[in-house]
Amino acid sequence: MRIFRTKPIHEDVHSTTDLKRVLGAVDLIFLGIGATIGAGIFVLTGIAAANYAGPAVMLSFVVAGIAVAFTALSYAELATTIGGAGSAYGYSYAGLGEIVAWMIGWMLLLEYAVAISAVSVGWSGYVSNGLSVLGFQIPELFTKAPSHGGIINLPAMVIILLLGGLLAGGAKISAQLNAIMVIVKVAAILLFIGVALFHVNTQYWAPFMPFGWQGVMTGAASIFFAYIGFDAVSTAAEETENPQRNLPIGILGSLAICTLLYMLVAALLTGIVPYPSLDVPSPVSDSLLQLGKTWASGIVSIGAIAGLTTVMLVLYFGLTRILFAISRDGLLPPFFSQVNKKTKTPVRVIIFSGIVMAVIAAFTPLDKIVEMTNIGTLSAFSVVCAGVAVLRYTQPNLSRPFQTPCSPIVPILGILSCVYLMIHLSKDTWVRFLIWIVVGLIVYFIYSFRHSKLACTKVN
Repeated sequence: MRIFRTKPIHEDVHSTTDLKRVLGAVDLIFLGIGATIGAGIFVLTGIAAANYAGPAVMLSFVVAGIAVAFTALSYAELATTIGGAGSAYGYSYAGLGEIVAWMIGWMLLLEYAVAISAVSVGWSGYVSNGLSVLGFQIPELFTKAPSHGGIINLPAMVIILLLGGLLAGGAKISAQLNAIMVIVKVAAILLFIGVALFHVNTQYWAPFMPFGWQGVMTGAASIFFAYIGFDAVSTAAEETENPQRNLPIGILGSLAICTLLYMLVAALLTGIVPYPSLDVPSPVSDSLLQLGKTWASGIVSIGAIAGLTTVMLVLYFGLTRILFAISRDGLLPPFFSQVNKKTKTPVRVIIFSGIVMAVIAAFTPLDKIVEMTNIGTLSAFSVVCAGVAVLRYTQPNLSRPFQTPCSPIVPILGILSCVYLMIHLSKDTWVRFLIWIVVGLIVYFIYSFRHSKLACTKVN
């Protein structure tokens, strides 16, 4: 069963044990909020309300938040057990086997690539709104996908290419920048809440569930990737003081705060304008424009642009490092793991992935991109939950600095929650996803299995 060969776990864990434990619970909460508040609150709230759940979209965020809580706890255990300084791909390779790691990596590539594309489309909407407030109008032909009456979404394409250039030059994302962006984003949200509170029309909340409970669940599935920021918390495990205590506080604390903000914004958004009008890339600022609050719309747009830019940069960085790690292990061609001697960054993979994502963002409508992001995220998280249960059985004596409570009940609930939400995604999304999986398996057995560096040194 060579496809299940594994890396020795001690290699990954010991390579990161010299990291300094400096992060407390508050640091982790800020980290989680910084990575989570972005496209979900500024973009997906309106899309999900208009197309799936109506005013009941606030319940969709609760359902998605519960599913994420189960998954996040499982994720934290694997991060602390097999190595907190890597992605799900890295510690899956060590704990579950090569084929499992490859498929998780393959799904993460889908998740990150389409998530960045989706956020860039939302970014384009806010930039267009902001410029219109200032008197500069970008023609709709250059801000919409062809299927939505445009030619190309030029701003979405341009921002991805610019961020690629920034990363290729060796850009660093610091905790200070994250804190600033958290303040900017939260300030924009609080401004929206402050203005919207005085313009709520309760008639807009009736009917509350225009699409029924099925719509609430479909909405939860469609906005799931709004919560993937908890990944930033769980992968900081080896830099956390007292991880057994602080990791759950950081993960669940940031999830709770973000869920409350999501619910409040969703309630106000559907209470100040009719929910069918929210099917736009920039629903928060657009709703303020409908109220005639031009000044507030402009400020919110600035906050949204800053927040979405940071989210894209972080996700773009993560995508290139996952590709780099897979290539370094021999599962993808060495083209993707070559580092530029001058900038010390994987310039080739940054440029390659940037071009792919720019094309997706330029020509694909937002709703289609979002659904592909969510099914990739849900499937990868299901495997992570399964990994906790499997390792508890196969390697019970592993050192686990953080243990998922009530295992295997919590991991199983995580799997069931993710699978249940996946069921509510559209048939077309499933077809595209299955094609992606088949392509991944073909790539593995034609190239990855034969070129794996682990195969040259060890066969399990």
